Amino acid sequence: MSERRAARQAAETAARTARRPKRRRPFLVALLATIGSLVGVATVIAVVASIFVGGLARSFDAHTDTITDAFPGGERPSPTDGAENILLIGSDRRPSGDADRTAGGRSDTLMLAHIPADRQAVYLMSIMRDSWVDVPGHGNAKINAAYSWGGIPLTVQTVEQLLDVRIDHVAEIDFAGFKGMTDALGGVTVDSSQAFSARGHDFVAGANRLDGDAALAFVRERYAFADADHTRVRNQQAFMRGVVGGLLSRGTITNPGRIQDFVTATSEYLAVDAGLTFPKLVGLGWSLRDVRTDDLRTFTVPTAGSGTSPDGQSYVTLNDLTVRSLSQALRSDDVAGWLATADR
Repeated sequence: MSERRAARQAAETAARTARRPKRRRPFLVALLATIGSLVGVATVIAVVASIFVGGLARSFDAHTDTITDAFPGGERPSPTDGAENILLIGSDRRPSGDADRTAGGRSDTLMLAHIPADRQAVYLMSIMRDSWVDVPGHGNAKINAAYSWGGIPLTVQTVEQLLDVRIDHVAEIDFAGFKGMTDALGGVTVDSSQAFSARGHDFVAGANRLDGDAALAFVRERYAFADADHTRVRNQQAFMRGVVGGLLSRGTITNPGRIQDFVTATSEYLAVDAGLTFPKLVGLGWSLRDVRTDDLRTFTVPTAGSGTSPDGQSYVTLNDLTVRSLSQALRSDDVAGWLATADR
């Protein structure tokens, strides 16, 4: 019995030894095939991403104008360490061949985007176009007159003087670009504080889904409101929140064609300073990758009623004391703290 048992055990051991390579071989082949597939997929993704981003860069560079001499000469405020301040100008016309925009146009919209050093939010501050300020070299006037008199450099100088904060970059977009970017996103949802009609479009209080034509009417209307530009700037802020929401939506971030259309449509009406390159925008976007729609905070430079100039112009008076505290908050990169105090 012991000889039979020994023979049987020897046979079983030999059989197990013979089978082991056969069990291992499919596993190793599968593992290597999987790793190879992952490397292959990653390589394909990298190549496709490179081609896609390269295409976006070419589209951006091909269509976007560069603003020559965007910034004023002479002494300017010091940069805010780690933070970025970008002046956004919505103009009622973009004169061709005039890179400094000094041909008498008006800046219908002025917004300052403050991006804090921690990149946890974006603060979008509207400056009402009829704000009565000191325009360097011209005296007191409505702030949008700076664009007419001295183009973008004088507009930057006026805002820097008003807020005592350095403007790091400038972007100007023609109002027609609002229409183009809306259509490229397949529409934008905005929240209106009241029902009104403008330029053949009817808007309800609450959420409105807008196409490009309706979006243009929404951001430009002022005469339908008792407080005119006050509601107008709130609507422009609502539109910007809608655009950000549209860009961050799953239907956009998973659709390369829509992203391409958005970049093309926007850049066609866009002019930026020489430093606001496509790589700069990509880097800025990556640093803000955790920001969501709710992290876009919008507000307006504090006002204090209205007035009339000696030559009969009606203007908006700014609250000098509160503007000074806002200026300090911008310089110290604590707009969140300023807003928390202002909300109380």
